[in-house]
Amino acid sequence: MPPIHKNNNNAHFSISTLFLFFAVISIFSLAFFFSSSSTTPTVSHRSLTLQPLTSSGINVYVADLPKSLNYGLLNRYWSLDSDSRLGSDADREIRSTNSGKTLEIPPYPENPIIKQYSAEYWIMGDLMTPPQLRSGSFAKRVLDARDADVVFVPFFATLSAELQLGTAKGVFRKKVGNEDYQRQREVIDFVKKTPAWNRSGGRDHVFVLTDPVAMWHVKDEIAPAVLLVVDFGGWYRLDSKSSNCTSSEMIQHTQVSVIKDVIVPYTHLLPSLHLSENQKRHNLLYFKGAKHRHRGGLVREKLWDLLNNEPGVIMEEGFPNATGREQSIQGMRTSEFCLHPAGDTPTSCRLFDAIQSLCIPVIVSDNIELPFEGMVDYTEFSVFVAVGDALKPSWLVKHLQSFSKQQKDMFRQNMARAQPMFVYDNGHPGGIGPVPLDGAVNNIWKKVHQKLPMIKEAIIREKRKPPGVLVPRRCQCT
Repeated sequence: MPPIHKNNNNAHFSISTLFLFFAVISIFSLAFFFSSSSTTPTVSHRSLTLQPLTSSGINVYVADLPKSLNYGLLNRYWSLDSDSRLGSDADREIRSTNSGKTLEIPPYPENPIIKQYSAEYWIMGDLMTPPQLRSGSFAKRVLDARDADVVFVPFFATLSAELQLGTAKGVFRKKVGNEDYQRQREVIDFVKKTPAWNRSGGRDHVFVLTDPVAMWHVKDEIAPAVLLVVDFGGWYRLDSKSSNCTSSEMIQHTQVSVIKDVIVPYTHLLPSLHLSENQKRHNLLYFKGAKHRHRGGLVREKLWDLLNNEPGVIMEEGFPNATGREQSIQGMRTSEFCLHPAGDTPTSCRLFDAIQSLCIPVIVSDNIELPFEGMVDYTEFSVFVAVGDALKPSWLVKHLQSFSKQQKDMFRQNMARAQPMFVYDNGHPGGIGPVPLDGAVNNIWKKVHQKLPMIKEAIIREKRKPPGVLVPRRCQCT
């Protein structure tokens, strides 16, 4: 495999150079943009569960990493003959045209293993959009780190990890011969040399780590930063001896915590169903996924055995890839409830597919963390069940059967209002264009904005510590 900086002629172009390119291009098209738009403003139907904005936005500086660490990785992905693990017809079509190798902003893979973690792509696309098209963006891009509330580190960490897993999985946990580790090291070495990192110790830097194995080798070094993660499953520490906590399941505060980090949605893989398109649902409960999982996902296998022969319950093994996508759409759209048990991690993209399919989520995962809590109340459209109750024979089926049609209709109406807040795709190539006001990207930045007082306090507290004094390890016990 070629060295990481030689995969593309533009690999050394920085993000700031690429941003200026798009800004110049947009100036010439701006007059056409306004002349072709209706003078009637578009009114966004804000979800009733969303709270109003408390600020005009958050100032974000984008660290000037080379393109080889973000969009260049996409060029590299498309230069591969195939993805050996789980390909898709859409990816094969893009490869056949060679467009993914040459575009400045290539498309993100449709391979569902990778697409479900594509938050890094859409967040980056919003920040790369020219300023005159970003009036609806909660993140206000600034060009001087001293003017920023936070520093966004534009490393496609998930794509980097998935490239390594797809081409040389055997060295993923090693450092020698691991190009993903080399890229992680390049990112860390770059940001640690910047004045912005040295001023804050990295506490005001933002990394997107949606894949649980992203930046696996340097997690301790980025622990002080704001981490955008889909859940805390990959970060659990089960050995309570390493801290003063009494809980056997704890999270090191210096690594990951709801106090400083942000839970973000998976990218949904199934199309959205509008409430007006909803039809009668004939099945009680639907699940599609792998039966056998590890760690907390062992409950899934037990649930499978309990529910597999229950009337009105459909349990299918598989993944919503090219061959199973239509099956998943059919199953979720014809079922009242969709089962969401823990897997290898407490959550999965299945939850967000259910929401987009208006299939009432049944969440059986005691340690789950969910995106945008405090901005949306999941109990308005989801059913939460303790693992202990779910594992009682026939208990879950009887519980779901007890919900009236009126209750289920209300769940579905609330879910329809919440659907937009979990959507990343803004409908523009490469994500370069205005984002939905109530979409996932804006809601992520609103959650980061809520962390600012804590971030600033931590930076100030660190400044007054005498030389040689270490920050004590703290934890957030659950």
